[in-house]
Amino acid sequence: MPKSRPSLLTRRGLIAAGGALGLVAALTACGNDSKGEGGKDTGAAASGPWTFKDDLGKDVSTKSKPKNIVAFTGTAAALYDYGVPVKGVFGPTKTADGKPDVQAGSMDISKVEILGNVYDQFNVEKYAALQPDLLVTNTWDGSYWYLPEASKDKILGLAPAVAIGVGRDATMDKSLQRTAELAQSLGADMNAKATVEAKARFEAAAAKVREAAKANPGIKVLVGSGSADLFYVSTPATSADLKYFQSLGVEFVTPEKTDEGGFYESLSWENAGKYPADLVMLDNRTGTLQPEELKAKATWAGMPAVRAGQITPRVTEPVYSYDKCAQLLEDLAKALQSAKKVS
Repeated sequence: MPKSRPSLLTRRGLIAAGGALGLVAALTACGNDSKGEGGKDTGAAASGPWTFKDDLGKDVSTKSKPKNIVAFTGTAAALYDYGVPVKGVFGPTKTADGKPDVQAGSMDISKVEILGNVYDQFNVEKYAALQPDLLVTNTWDGSYWYLPEASKDKILGLAPAVAIGVGRDATMDKSLQRTAELAQSLGADMNAKATVEAKARFEAAAAKVREAAKANPGIKVLVGSGSADLFYVSTPATSADLKYFQSLGVEFVTPEKTDEGGFYESLSWENAGKYPADLVMLDNRTGTLQPEELKAKATWAGMPAVRAGQITPRVTEPVYSYDKCAQLLEDLAKALQSAKKVS
């Protein structure tokens, strides 16, 4: 789903909203050195060098555990849930009316420096002024998510960068695990009561989705996103969340042709009804058209799932903490349970 389009989403789009996050949660360093992927020391020790092997296959290291962290908004929101503070964010953070963007999760956006709030926006001067020790973002296709191409090299030259996979070979459970490993390496206490309970809730919610899919077989789910001119139908093959839902038994509509990156098929509104479905998961990101706005589109209104009122939000860019993903799975289970075959 990489590549945002300026007004909405291009290549499954990402609309940027530069958010910031200031966290007041106290960090509890782990008593033992934490081990990352492959048993590598991820540097959770109280002192000494910090290292982490990220999902681009890079061994990232600093002289000591990073303190001045800047992160993509959604990734920062996940770190926040684990009690890891960041100083600045980039990505969808604040809506036009000043409220937190959906991708900001539970963060208090008034307490962080927002370096960019829309795609291709990143204030390099403000970033440098934060004296960053580490930059954290996601990766969908091997690139650093939301770093502008024009200033990417300058940004990466100011501090080491870590990327967590959320597309291609990743699945939601793996992305969650990797984000948790990163948080632990940065000082999060993964044995904290809230974290342990959130993980148990996530696992229970995954079981609910599996049960719902099994109890209501044959429900075809279309994952869509609407803009003024186009309707995008996503494939489950290249997004960590959809691949995970598929492994739980959810049956998705798979578009016949996808964009160059393999994330979605772009349809004119005249052809938006190309794929019949029983349930529509609709992109919930700021800047995408929501059900009320889509009423004027005749082909949308004519879709069997829409006529039946079987529409549920898709959190297109999940906050990869167990707390946030548990809620996401619980909502999906309810939608599957109540869906009727209409296509």
